[in-house]
Amino acid sequence: MTETFPHRPLREVRAVHAWQRSCPSDFADVTVDFEPWEPGLVLETAADLEVPDGWSLEELYGAVAEGVREELAALELDPAVTVVLRRLRVHEVDSSARSFRRAGRLLVRNALAVKP
Repeated sequence: MTETFPHRPLREVRAVHAWQRSCPSDFADVTVDFEPWEPGLVLETAADLEVPDGWSLEELYGAVAEGVREELAALELDPAVTVVLRRLRVHEVDSSARSFRRAGRLLVRNALAVKP
């Protein structure tokens, strides 16, 4: 890996993972900021982040971070980033850690698609 991610701040990057083919379905809606930082991946949450009742921020955010790491590794990009969780939406039945891990991977793809 030689190239680092991101090159510049990327604000309000959103990923919606919605898969409804059968039961159970998957749903995750996540918005983050990617801030350039020192080598590695740092996780933060916005001060005004609201976590829906019955959900663990650590589990959901851990899953998002895992997805971000997986996608950066697959793309052979070195993380030098702080990921700030701004918003998240869950579905009481269809959301899971797996859904949020997939959304984490999609966040990286969406960030790379942002034009400078």
